[in-house]
Amino acid sequence: MEYPLPAASRQYVAQHLHDDPAQLALQARRHPSLPVPELVRQIQARQKARLKIPTWAANPDLVFPPALSVEQASSDRTAAFKASLVKGHRLADLTGGFGVDAAHFAATVNEVHYVERHGALADVVRFNLAQLGIENVVCHTADAVQFLRSTPDTFDWIYLDPARRDNAAKKTFRFQDCEPDVLRLLPLLLQKGQRVLLKTSPMLDIELAIKELGHVRRLWVVAVENECKEVLYELGPEAAVDPERYAVNLLRNGQQQEFRLNRAREARAVPRYAEPRQFLYEPNAAILKAGAFKSIGTAYEMFKLHQHSHLYTSDTLHPDFPGRIFRILATEKYDTAALRAHLGPELRAHVTTRNFPDSVAEFRHRTGIREGGDTYLFATTSHEGKLMVLVCDKQVTD
Repeated sequence: MEYPLPAASRQYVAQHLHDDPAQLALQARRHPSLPVPELVRQIQARQKARLKIPTWAANPDLVFPPALSVEQASSDRTAAFKASLVKGHRLADLTGGFGVDAAHFAATVNEVHYVERHGALADVVRFNLAQLGIENVVCHTADAVQFLRSTPDTFDWIYLDPARRDNAAKKTFRFQDCEPDVLRLLPLLLQKGQRVLLKTSPMLDIELAIKELGHVRRLWVVAVENECKEVLYELGPEAAVDPERYAVNLLRNGQQQEFRLNRAREARAVPRYAEPRQFLYEPNAAILKAGAFKSIGTAYEMFKLHQHSHLYTSDTLHPDFPGRIFRILATEKYDTAALRAHLGPELRAHVTTRNFPDSVAEFRHRTGIREGGDTYLFATTSHEGKLMVLVCDKQVTD
């Protein structure tokens, strides 16, 4: 691929940035002087990047690799968060990919070594970093293990995000199914780096990861707008006896919710149970993934509805609660007529089921309530074991 893209190619990409790539491919004969198949791939990749990396997607000077590399790249928000965790003179990003993480690390570390085994992708990143004016990233075309064994350097930080796809392109998440295998590479990582920052899939069990890695000092469960995206582990020569866990939810407005816990504090927490009060609290996804099932309630002096529901209630509003907050209007039995009486003629409501025998789809089929509207229904179980549906209005905070 030629880059920078010639003027005619850049104009084509700009004109068709919001068009259907499949239709553009069918119309390639209309532009015999242009490499339309390659330009369509550029458009596809930019469309993939529009939400994850908006500033890059909008930059006409950048060149994009195949869309899969964009799909696997960090978002601007998660990359910026990772960069906030590290500092020092030298960092090695062993699984460089599209270079989003490396670009953000360059803002907090003096010297970043980007390592990528695919030469074509490394060339694209080298070109893009120059267009972005980032001068403190050194690009290496090398395998991660090869690079570590051959370099005489040591690093303040080593970062890696093992590829979580097998040979059949299916997503995987266990260490032994990823490339590189972190467990085998761990002695070399700790020899070459004072600290290691490891990104894993949120599908991987945290307790198992701590046990298998054996060098975990602390970890972060990172969600973006209440959707878990990744878990980050800081590794060092000596593991913490009980690593601190940080449940972080990155919000749309640039702010973040954070809750800190460890296993000892979670084990000591004694929840109090009660019937629904004035307010309902639903912890964000990062908190639930981190395992704060009891300590979140005690930290905010709330009552829990049921041991397995992970919903909380109080008479006093806690606006800084890390999750969604609702005002409870009524508590009803699982009865269609009673629930419909709270809705308008269109019978619309947002439905959540927690510790409840029916799924959301089954709930909607039974009651005939459709998605939408301003009412929120939480179908759950009381601490006395009774099924109930909490009728709530709009979120107190968003």
